[in-house]
Amino acid sequence: MMKAALGNPALIRRSITLCGFLIAGFAAASGLAQGPAMAMLDRIEPGMWEVRARDEAETFRICVDSGRELIQIRHQGETCRRFIVDDTPGLVTVHYTCPTNGYGHTSLRLENARLIRLDTQGIRTGLPFNFTAEARRIGPCR
Repeated sequence: MMKAALGNPALIRRSITLCGFLIAGFAAASGLAQGPAMAMLDRIEPGMWEVRARDEAETFRICVDSGRELIQIRHQGETCRRFIVDDTPGLVTVHYTCPTNGYGHTSLRLENARLIRLDTQGIRTGLPFNFTAEARRIGPCR
């Protein structure tokens, strides 16, 4: 009987699916005990932020309210589904999927309330992107 169960692809798939649901349930339950999701981003000072690519080829400014705007830096203003990969006091990593325009994977490391290290990669309008930058608060939004 045991050998038959091990060779049954349908049973194996069901077991893997059940394990996935159990892991997701434990992760969700532990997240509830830790406080609000991505709380690190709430420690970022609101205001105008300058985002400078590591190679300094690209610099732009963005008005930031809570830091969540920095997650989808290459998909700004789009409605995307987010999955939190890592959520610690100093690092947030999020994978997101935008149904009509690709996806991204972003890590934000808090240096202090006015300085963030940003690393994002993914696909936008069918083209890949890989962007590493420093985001620094430069003043109030206008």
